[in-house]
Amino acid sequence: MSTTQAQRPSGQGSRSDVPAASRPSGWSVGRLARVVTMLLVASAFVFPIVGFVAMAFRSTEGVEAGTGGFLGLAGVSWDNAVYSWSQVNGFGPGDGGLFTRWMLNSLIVAGGGALLAAFAALPAGYAMARLRFRFRRVLLLITLVAMVMPNTVLVIPIFLEVSAIGAVGQLWPVLVLMGFFPFGVYLSYIHYMTTMPPELVEAARIDGLHEIAIFTRIAVPISKQAVVLVGFFAFVANWTNFFLPLALLSSNQQNKTVSIGLQELIGASPLFNPTVAAGLDVKLYMPQLALATFLSMLPLLAVFLGAQKYLIRGETVGAVKG
Repeated sequence: MSTTQAQRPSGQGSRSDVPAASRPSGWSVGRLARVVTMLLVASAFVFPIVGFVAMAFRSTEGVEAGTGGFLGLAGVSWDNAVYSWSQVNGFGPGDGGLFTRWMLNSLIVAGGGALLAAFAALPAGYAMARLRFRFRRVLLLITLVAMVMPNTVLVIPIFLEVSAIGAVGQLWPVLVLMGFFPFGVYLSYIHYMTTMPPELVEAARIDGLHEIAIFTRIAVPISKQAVVLVGFFAFVANWTNFFLPLALLSSNQQNKTVSIGLQELIGASPLFNPTVAAGLDVKLYMPQLALATFLSMLPLLAVFLGAQKYLIRGETVGAVKG
């Protein structure tokens, strides 16, 4: 008898000694109940989304009549979507095309702002994490305060400053301001504090590297996940930003973003504002509004799918100290 067998308590055999009939079933009652519960909860979120997307491919008459079967899927047609798109993109004076312009404007300011945010957040986070200078903790505290400050508090001062230089209604001030992303600075700070040991920085300094070289040669190459994480959150925040474009771009119809453009589409619909819609050539109803909303979500979905691999890895940035 081996030592392992001698130390095994009497009456306890190995797993292979247990009869198959007495082993726990792969689908026990508790596990089945959990799966059914999760499916019910998921259906409460999935079904409304499917019904809303299906509405973008239905006719106005079918939606008003309530036909189309379960979630309206029987009334889905590509021709309905083409007609709804002609109505949405035909909104506005002249030949229309405002919605396409609004989408392009949002891509410019959201994408450009995300690039600026990542470009500014990484060196700022590295400086606060691995450099030693006066008022470093004060700057970190200011970053945290700016991170939790509501955007509406800053809209009026920003509008006055942009108005003072005569840039109200132009896209470039919005793009520059959307590069201000304190949350990205804090993420970069946590990243460098936990994944870049101070001994590595000291060794590089002993080898004769200056601070810029340490950042570009050592800090940046190990920050791919942090860059994607900052860029993704900045893009989402910029794309859904409403108050800043509303304050700075409302005077220029061509330079509006899709976030405030959707509000204009809803306000010009007979369903929500019959008085204003009565004087418009293009009438927008639920299928057209659903299509516009669905199209406005596609860039967010595309960015999420493209960055998903890095987001899953980046969620643990700073969780384990190397």
